[in-house]
Amino acid sequence: MKKLIIAAMLLVGAASFAQDADPPARPQKERMTPEERNERQLKKLTSELSLDANQQAQVKQLLADRSAKAEKLREERKAKKDSNVKPTAEERAAVKKQMEDEVAANDTKMKSILKADQYTKWKTLQQEKKDKMMDRMKDRRDENQ
Repeated sequence: MKKLIIAAMLLVGAASFAQDADPPARPQKERMTPEERNERQLKKLTSELSLDANQQAQVKQLLADRSAKAEKLREERKAKKDSNVKPTAEERAAVKKQMEDEVAANDTKMKSILKADQYTKWKTLQQEKKDKMMDRMKDRRDENQ
């Protein structure tokens, strides 16, 4: 009887060490095409800002242009990364300046498309989105430490 209890305890102890220590990987989300992303974003903006048909058409064109530029920049960055060439400080500064210019241009275009109250609401939504992203980045940084 004593040997049976000891054998059972060893079996349970060995089984507990055999557990997988790594947490299960998150399932990969299916990637949307740029057109699907643009449509989803347009629907969201339409519902949140109450866009009329003319504004929807203009915002749709703006989203398509912005998406094409982003895809082009992503491809360039990927090509540089694949060639293992590290950008210099000047190149990084130039890319940062280019991104800031794109954001400013997008902001100007949205201001011309939207009415004043819609524009202020859009800016508020943008800031909330940015704050949420910063919080997630901070949480990830805290998890990794």
